[in-house]
Amino acid sequence: MHSVYFAFGIHNHQPVGNFDFVFEEAFQKAYLPFLELLAQYPFMKIGMHYSGILLEWIDQHHPEYIQKLKKLVHKGQIEMLTGGYYEPILISISEEDRLGQIQKLNHFIEKHIGDRPLGMWCAERVWEPHLPKTMVGAGIQYSILDDAHFKYAGFEEHELHGYFVTEELGDRVYVFPINEKLRYAIPFRDPENTIAYLRSVSDQGGGLVVFADDGEKFGIWPETYTHVYERKWLERFFGALQENQDWIHMIHFREAIQTLPPLGRVYLPTASYREMMHWALRLPGYKKYEEFETILKNQNLYEKYHVFVRGGFWRNFLAKYPEANWMHKRMLSISKKVWRAQKRIPRATFQKALDHVWAGQCNCPYWHGVFGGLYLPHLRHANFSHLIQAEALVERATHSNKSWIDSFCEDIDGDGHREYGLSNRALTLIFSPVGGRVVEWDEKTFFVNFSNIMNRREEGYHHLLLQASHALEKDSQAVASIHDLVRAKEPGLEKKVVNDPYFRGGFSDHFFPFETTLEDVAYCRNTALADFVHKMYDVKEYKEKNTRGLCFQCYGEVQVENCVFPVQISKKFSLNSSSQFLVHYTVECKEAIPQPLLFGIELAFAFTSPKDPLSYYLVNHKRIEPSHLGTMGEWKEVSLFSLTDERLGCTVITELDSPATVWRFPLETVSMSESGFERVYQGSVLLLLWKIRLDPNRPFQVSLVETVQSVSK
Repeated sequence: MHSVYFAFGIHNHQPVGNFDFVFEEAFQKAYLPFLELLAQYPFMKIGMHYSGILLEWIDQHHPEYIQKLKKLVHKGQIEMLTGGYYEPILISISEEDRLGQIQKLNHFIEKHIGDRPLGMWCAERVWEPHLPKTMVGAGIQYSILDDAHFKYAGFEEHELHGYFVTEELGDRVYVFPINEKLRYAIPFRDPENTIAYLRSVSDQGGGLVVFADDGEKFGIWPETYTHVYERKWLERFFGALQENQDWIHMIHFREAIQTLPPLGRVYLPTASYREMMHWALRLPGYKKYEEFETILKNQNLYEKYHVFVRGGFWRNFLAKYPEANWMHKRMLSISKKVWRAQKRIPRATFQKALDHVWAGQCNCPYWHGVFGGLYLPHLRHANFSHLIQAEALVERATHSNKSWIDSFCEDIDGDGHREYGLSNRALTLIFSPVGGRVVEWDEKTFFVNFSNIMNRREEGYHHLLLQASHALEKDSQAVASIHDLVRAKEPGLEKKVVNDPYFRGGFSDHFFPFETTLEDVAYCRNTALADFVHKMYDVKEYKEKNTRGLCFQCYGEVQVENCVFPVQISKKFSLNSSSQFLVHYTVECKEAIPQPLLFGIELAFAFTSPKDPLSYYLVNHKRIEPSHLGTMGEWKEVSLFSLTDERLGCTVITELDSPATVWRFPLETVSMSESGFERVYQGSVLLLLWKIRLDPNRPFQVSLVETVQSVSK
């Protein structure tokens, strides 16, 4: 038989901000048992990648594991791979940040494990043609990518039994194609399936075959711990490879470069793994992609032609999800701010701020698919927290006066409209002229962005909810790939899918007929009499003694009984040097409106604990049960309310100079994750309502004071 060289790679990662118990469970069910079993098979050679955040956690909680890893490296069983320390999508961050993150992980690996990585794991295998330049700059010789990347460049599967050379403007690196068939077979199909595939490669003349995928599929993915360890799949797999050592030769990636010639030159297009490029499509394209795949499968054409069915690419997530784009562009802005301050602040402060930026670049909350964490508020919170800390460090190091107040104006999110900002030592407020709303409200003591919510929207997979709600019995011996699982964590989720027609909260302005209900607002039954949420507000900056402010003004129309009335909204946001800001509203109409209306100011607060007894509302200084943040209901005659999170250690207080009726409801999305469809609390929406009559002589005015205070944890 012809020899087959088998390069095996494992990628292990946990996101910044993930819960400690998740790290521990992944360690006990995947990382530790895999390594212990690997040590029992000395012939096995594996390329191992760990993100820096995971290695750091392991070193702090299970330092003995690092020693086991080091021992297997020295025995020649493990080759360590590098990458961005906090697992960023490399193409989404600056060149300086790319090189810095790679160097940071290299340093950790060399110091604690004693290996100098030559290969790099690309987070989510997101590739763009300019990456070889970064790799060469970081001293990296190779990376491992999906065979789909190569097939999109015109290669057939039988032409991918090896590795290739690619370059960017003369900077040359090597790229290995991950075999998709093995990625779906391991560890879900019998080990003999892999042996049979490798035998077919041998029959074709042999060559190099590559498998590389997430280590979490060996114990953390649903049902895999029982399958992989208790039913001894991994033991049988290693045993099958051992029995066929006469023609299957385990080989390290660096060893392959040294002993096997490359198959040729390749220029790979922008790509990731096939599923991600599907997920990146906007809703209409997402559905048509699935429809076209179904047509090909029904006509038995899919296997032959599916390589030509391509979705989008990773950057499309930033167009598909404005929330992801905002976080990404804020990250880029803060990164630039830190790098620009390098020579003006102490070196230790610069390094600390830079590390916070890097932590805020962890890829998981910037996209969404089966794995992506954009819908997980604790992951978004963690990234924003690090970014806020980075910005605060630079601000405090560059302002000698603690009472400073800054204003700024720039197009942060790249939509063609400039955003406006107010900032002091305690707060940063960023406004969009569209709707005149607050898009980011940062508190710099607790490092929280209170505007960090996720709107509800239809996803391309929501049609599967009906299927998920009917639990079908499955073969107890079968274990499905995570891409094939369709489950729901609770019944009736299909009834909770809602499309928010505008960005929730942020001091959005509404006019409703008097008969509008809380349910109408919460479930987006459109009863609005005007559309100020989408209108462009004029913006003027003003300065007063010890205060800076922004005035937003908009002329619109309110429709009542088929008549249109011109209405002007003016709202002034004022910030001094404290941790509170003032908002003053004036609503005017040049004609008398014949009936009373409901005028509403909508706020939304991104807390993360809807049912925790330590997270609660106070109304007029009283705790009215049920008081947890996940409740839906109405309060009347409210002059003050607050949202408190004792675990976070802060409370946000809203004071009104004119009592209001307040409607509240939890903002809950329905999204897919590794374990199935789930309802996720994104924050709490509060609509402050006043019954008003407008005529030329009686404008409506109201003032709000927003204050952030600490509470005992």
